[in-house]
Amino acid sequence: MAGALVQSTNFPSLVCERHGQLNGSGKIKRIVKMMCTLQTSPLRLRSFSGLRGSNALDTFRSGHDFHSKVAASTSVRRGRASRIVPKAMFERFTEKAIKVIMLAQEEARRLGHNFVGTEQILLGLIGEGTGIAAKVLKSMGINLKDARVEVEKIIGRGSGFVAVEIPFTPRAKRVLELSLEEARQLGHNYIGSEHLLLGLLREGEGVAARVIRMVGESTEAVGAGVGGGSSGNKMPTLEEYGTNLTKLAEEGKLDPVVGRQQQIERVTQILGRRTKNNPCLIGEPGVGKTAIAEGLAQRIANGDVPETIEGKKVITLDMGLLVAGTKYRGEFEERLKKLMEEIKQSDEIILFIDEVHTLIGAGAAEGAIDAANILKPALARGELQCIGATTLDEYRKHIEKDPALERRFQPVKVPEPTVDETIQILKGLRERYEIHHKLRYTDEALVSAAQLSYQYISDRFLPDKAIDLIDEAGSRVRLRHAQLPEEAKELDKELRQITKEKNEAVRSQDFEKAGELRDREMDLRAQITALIDKGKEMSKAETEAGDGGPVVTEVDIQHIVSSWTGIPVEKVSTDESDRLLKMEETLHKRIIGQDEAVKAISRCHSPCSCRTQKPQSAHC
Repeated sequence: MAGALVQSTNFPSLVCERHGQLNGSGKIKRIVKMMCTLQTSPLRLRSFSGLRGSNALDTFRSGHDFHSKVAASTSVRRGRASRIVPKAMFERFTEKAIKVIMLAQEEARRLGHNFVGTEQILLGLIGEGTGIAAKVLKSMGINLKDARVEVEKIIGRGSGFVAVEIPFTPRAKRVLELSLEEARQLGHNYIGSEHLLLGLLREGEGVAARVIRMVGESTEAVGAGVGGGSSGNKMPTLEEYGTNLTKLAEEGKLDPVVGRQQQIERVTQILGRRTKNNPCLIGEPGVGKTAIAEGLAQRIANGDVPETIEGKKVITLDMGLLVAGTKYRGEFEERLKKLMEEIKQSDEIILFIDEVHTLIGAGAAEGAIDAANILKPALARGELQCIGATTLDEYRKHIEKDPALERRFQPVKVPEPTVDETIQILKGLRERYEIHHKLRYTDEALVSAAQLSYQYISDRFLPDKAIDLIDEAGSRVRLRHAQLPEEAKELDKELRQITKEKNEAVRSQDFEKAGELRDREMDLRAQITALIDKGKEMSKAETEAGDGGPVVTEVDIQHIVSSWTGIPVEKVSTDESDRLLKMEETLHKRIIGQDEAVKAISRCHSPCSCRTQKPQSAHC
């Protein structure tokens, strides 16, 4: 999207420009002198061209094209001397900052301007939408529509013809310089949208500053807001590739975790170790490994944890997102190193990596090392606290084969919950699903979901399959109640036929018949609307009377099990004890000449004998 920078102007290097003004130590002077001497031959690059494609932003995912084109040479002539901005400046631009520059050029094109000034950068900051700068501006009531109106009032619209290459004004270039200085003063090794806004405010004399004042905010107030936001954003890499579970727990966005006290306490105990404090949750898919990490986050949010992990944040890392877009050698390693540095500096992060076996081989290209080998030293020294989660098969296949990695994790086995435990889990989740589907679940439906899923769905594990049952049953019941009544369906069918006949009458210019059909069409529409309103009133009355609207019953669960397994509903609903009582009779009909064997098997599986067996017994 971004083509190149303006014409053949040169960008002033902030460091070199102030070389003669520094009164600091000799060491600083030597560094500055060295940086200036390294830039004696400024490269040239034409200015940012406009956005050449609506999807071109994907080209800059890695930032390499942008950095190479921009840093190749933005320069500003001052007298006879020519100085350029260090290439490292553009390599520090975050993806959000790059997007701001792209949007600034798009705004210039939209307004018909043949330049990108401070006002277009401001519009780009607001339009970006997700960065700190955009959030601060929006929190202060500065929106894109109002800002555009003020910009048009001050400088008007352009002629309509915009060159392929849009130059940056000297004032806009100065803003980019100041953003670099702001990042340095804050001790940040990146340039984000917040630094661009701080540079915009510090420049203070452009159209952007006037626009901010005209929409009712002082530049000082906005600067204070940005300063507060940027100071809190000390972990940009972690925020980009991770999700803060502790924050979600504080906001009440996580489902309640029922049971699993033993596993959560074991994880807490391992995290309190001095070294090798990395638990690895091992269990079959769907038994609730991720729920244990969420339960730990909820305990931390509630303060129900020992001092060793009090105040820490549980952040789940998206390995796929971390690897995505790393096209060049060393790019993935650089991301991972930044991530580790942020975690070490914070000293309050507990990393949760689901499918931890994906660390092995992640990001490994020819001649490179994978994520597991990069993390091993930090995991062994206790500098990085990590909770892993994987299945038993994947653990044996990948992690056990690497003894150096295996010894850095402490395994915590997560067994499948029993039917009774699953029922308690479903009761704990009931409220969330009732709110989502806007209906009620009976106790019998929850018990049936746990029992029938355990009995008939053998290729999955509790509680996941039982939770999916009540979720789909809720969707089924809600959909059934949202449909039109049978009477309304008949009227709707007639309405479609009348509409079709009316259109044919109009085409054949039989306007008298078309008028009669139109009247009938309007009458049918009124009847359908009346029926729908009546149904809504009845539902509202049921809710106010305490009925709570639609209800998911045991029968609904049986229908879902039948649709999943193909077993007829009648057989699913038959009581197990009744079937066992009739087993001897059924076997006698099918097996001839084996009366003693049939009786022995029937006695072994009778309801009375089954109650006396041990729960985990596989034999009679």
